[in-house]
Amino acid sequence: MERKSVFTSLTKYSFIGVILVIILAGCQGANGAPISADSPGFFDHYFVYPFSVLIKGLASILNGDFGLSIIVITLLVRLVLMPLMLKQMKNSTNMQEKMKVMKPEMDAIQEKYKGKKDKESQMKMQQETMQLYQKHQMNPLASLGCLPMIIQFPIFIGLYYAIRRTPEIATHNFLWFNLGQTDVIMPFIAAAVYLIQAKVSQIGMDPKQKKQMALFSFISPIMIFIVSFNFPAALPLYWIVSGSFLVLQTLISKKLYLKKAE
Repeated sequence: MERKSVFTSLTKYSFIGVILVIILAGCQGANGAPISADSPGFFDHYFVYPFSVLIKGLASILNGDFGLSIIVITLLVRLVLMPLMLKQMKNSTNMQEKMKVMKPEMDAIQEKYKGKKDKESQMKMQQETMQLYQKHQMNPLASLGCLPMIIQFPIFIGLYYAIRRTPEIATHNFLWFNLGQTDVIMPFIAAAVYLIQAKVSQIGMDPKQKKQMALFSFISPIMIFIVSFNFPAALPLYWIVSGSFLVLQTLISKKLYLKKAE
């Protein structure tokens, strides 16, 4: 029961994220056309275009190095959002600890109504479960927190489209690849980084929970791997930098909050 409640909450937030991505992607009325000050649409004007200007401005300071500009801006955005993300991770860790304390009582409720599928029994089980949550001052939705997710999605989608729709980026090289062309190596690196991030996020989970999350840990790496083969190398570069920062951020949060919880 407790895992069902937690993963139901996570699923709801996943749907929120997907809906936001779809809505924001739908705001791109220009269908991937180069972004400019004259591009129509609220999201283009207030999110995509400012990031495009920032990328070009920083690149000019860095001797025209658009690859380094993308790296610096991605890291800056991640640093700005880091306090929110760490708070979300702290809340999630606290929630997991409360769930461990509640587990014996939760198991007792499950055992009490085991095999009872009638509507009345199910309602009573839900009521007793809610009373148990209230007793331990536990709110999975509040503990997970959707505010950081709501804030970060427009920012990262804006940065994503700025990279994709700034034509100057495509004319420059960085390291061994052209930023405007696909690269056969970058998708493998991007997928590996997000696979590591998924594994790092499972540190401290109990074995059963890790088993439940095993399949989900491959979803993001596989999606990023496939998409990276069909988009200019500037985008997997962005994903590699962002994902690497996430690995470090997750390790920091685990070190800070898991020790306190023990």
